[in-house]
Amino acid sequence: MKPRAVTRDLDWGIPVPVEGSEGKVLYVWFDAPIGYISNTKELCDAKPELGSWETWWKDPETRLVHFIGKDNIVFHCIVFPAMLKAHGDYILPDNVPSNEFLDLENDKISTSRNWAVWLNEYLVDMPERQDELRYVLTANAPETKDNNFMWKDYQDRVNNELVAIYGNFVNRALQLTQKYYDGVVPACGELTDYDKETLAEFADVKTKVESLLENFKFRDAQKEAMNLARIGNKYIADMEPWKVIKTDPERVKTIIYISLQLTANLAIAFEPFLPFSSARLREMICMDGVNWESLGSTELLPAGKQLGKPSLLYTKIEDEVIQAQLDKLEATKKANEAASYKANPIKETIAYDDFQKLDIRVGTVLECERVPKMKKLLKFRIDDGLEQRTIVSGISQFYEPEQLVGKQVLFIANLAPRQFKNGLVSEGMILSAENYDGSISVTTVEHEVKPGSQVC
Repeated sequence: MKPRAVTRDLDWGIPVPVEGSEGKVLYVWFDAPIGYISNTKELCDAKPELGSWETWWKDPETRLVHFIGKDNIVFHCIVFPAMLKAHGDYILPDNVPSNEFLDLENDKISTSRNWAVWLNEYLVDMPERQDELRYVLTANAPETKDNNFMWKDYQDRVNNELVAIYGNFVNRALQLTQKYYDGVVPACGELTDYDKETLAEFADVKTKVESLLENFKFRDAQKEAMNLARIGNKYIADMEPWKVIKTDPERVKTIIYISLQLTANLAIAFEPFLPFSSARLREMICMDGVNWESLGSTELLPAGKQLGKPSLLYTKIEDEVIQAQLDKLEATKKANEAASYKANPIKETIAYDDFQKLDIRVGTVLECERVPKMKKLLKFRIDDGLEQRTIVSGISQFYEPEQLVGKQVLFIANLAPRQFKNGLVSEGMILSAENYDGSISVTTVEHEVKPGSQVC
């Protein structure tokens, strides 16, 4: 819930139950945090296995962490804790990890403008690709600075990381196991120095990932998980078991054994980030559940274990899929632009005689130039049919001077002269139309008439 200033009527606020406070409402951030607690109670009542709601909010052994955006820091670090402390029976937040803002295609995410990636629509357009979105959002998380979700970046990360690194390694390891050993984990032979170096590279993966997660550095934690896949991809590419099998079949058993241990570790390390594909991977290697404590082990899949049928964890995102998403956003942008137009209210009614006092004429622009030190102004030299006059107009951000030379424009001929600070005098007003987005379009004559012709 976003904080809102108490400047509107009572349609969203709670009236203050104090005599003499009629018309006043409770500040929304005094009322909103109570919803966190009542929601917990509602969930616990519906699912008794979650325990008592009071355990979540009052037990000193409970660690309360608030994950928020930077615009809510004050409310979660001062207002809400002050309320909890004032009551006396509630625990205080142990930490309040705050993210920066995430934009979408260089524009602020806005649900009211439909400028967002809606999960229900995403799952229709990208079926069975929940993990791909989770991966990219984590990799792109605005943990230390504002960031941007770009559909092209989404495609690159899926294709170049999940498919080309993680998926490629797992598929190679499992397919070679199927091809050479009918899907049975081979026995590990004598380790070479390179084998030992490879195993040592991921021996501390559990410690690294845990430390990063505990400090809410989810982006870096996911990188550590992906590093396992990089290690595995490099190892199997360097060892080239498809070549070694021709000359040293026993050596290939060790290569595949180590590759499978890395694969099993990936099924654990990625569980917090990619739960759906991790579950599919565990099914392929016939691995029961997730034992986080075993992360980093080199004996997760024992020799002789029968593995399941391998299949691709991830597939490439094609260009046309991404273009469809960009087209959808473009359609949203156009719809927003159309919907945002609202003409200004009509001014108060005037008598026809008052209108008749305005002398609106056609003038031909003889000269047009920018006014030095006054960047918004253009100075026109106008032929009004009787003589020449100077008119100054604040439209320089919308036109280059040369665009208007030779044009026939409408202007108010009998407006009192206006003098500017630099001594320049404007002898009239050029008529323009202001668009809904604030842009200006000078009113011109479609068919040429004589300068000085009156508008009637």
